[in-house]
Amino acid sequence: MNDDAIFADLIALGAIKCVGIDANTNEKLYTFTPKIKDLMPDLYNQHLNNVNHEIMVLWEKGYLDLDLFSDEPIVSITSKALNLSEIDKLSEEEQWSLNEIKRVLLSGNI
Repeated sequence: MNDDAIFADLIALGAIKCVGIDANTNEKLYTFTPKIKDLMPDLYNQHLNNVNHEIMVLWEKGYLDLDLFSDEPIVSITSKALNLSEIDKLSEEEQWSLNEIKRVLLSGNI
């Protein structure tokens, strides 16, 4: 089965859903739903590791605050994450990650 077929199956199974359109490319943006954990645990774990890495990078650079002492770690954005001249200092990938974190925090889907 090719990647497109796997992707279509995951959408049909409800493991991936569309969450919007990328403002720069006009491509659809997708996210995993909790079902991905059961259907493709390796992919879920890889994704979780990538997200955790990006959060740590943005925290180290001062764009995020982390409360690691609560039962569930709490992530919040700093004023630096709202400053366009500071955001421009990030790589394209880091900017994308920061925008995704903002989107998720604003949506309340954490």
